[in-house]
Amino acid sequence: MHLVYLHGFASSANSSKARWFADRLAGLGLTLWRPDFNEPAFETLTVTRMLDQVATLIAGLPPGPVALFGSSLGAFVAWHAAATQSTAARATHPIEKLVLLAPALDFGANRLRDLGDRGLAEWQATDRLEVYHYGDKEPRFVHYALYEDARRYQSDAAVVSVPGLVFQGASDESVDPEGVRRFVSTRPHMTLHMLDDDHQLLASLDTIWRETVVFLGLPSTAP
Repeated sequence: MHLVYLHGFASSANSSKARWFADRLAGLGLTLWRPDFNEPAFETLTVTRMLDQVATLIAGLPPGPVALFGSSLGAFVAWHAAATQSTAARATHPIEKLVLLAPALDFGANRLRDLGDRGLAEWQATDRLEVYHYGDKEPRFVHYALYEDARRYQSDAAVVSVPGLVFQGASDESVDPEGVRRFVSTRPHMTLHMLDDDHQLLASLDTIWRETVVFLGLPSTAP
């Protein structure tokens, strides 16, 4: 099974969680593929571009099933990658499992909640939203097209039948824990672990790893 990690908004393929998972999978002789959604430029980021990057990466792998890890916005993208995968792609690289970390399954509403109507209008008027970029460790800006494009993708309406493992922090201030609980409760093919943690989930990585190894059927030790 091919393993692919999708990082979150204003993060990078070299984030602490991405490196953590990559190191542990490498110890099992496995590769974690990590597309960088900041390419070709963070400013022009859109969900559609992210989905295209995921599809292109998967298409370049040898035939075989795929498991997607997604963190925050990356989890939103993982969900919609599974929902929109073409019939031809499913024939050679079926997305068979999802591991979603603090999933921002309503990304557009999250932005609206954070900014408010006035902030959203200002972003649209200036075409510039400044955010702290955790990968670059400095402020960056992103165009309004990110929000406009994200509104096209409605997670509740997307049809996804592959098994999913969801980890959510009960003290998450970026993603509504109760919203995630409600989302998972109507989907019997998904399992939720509500953790005593925040959005980063860094205090729960050992628990996440143990559950993920079982869920994906990974070897517990190196060959």
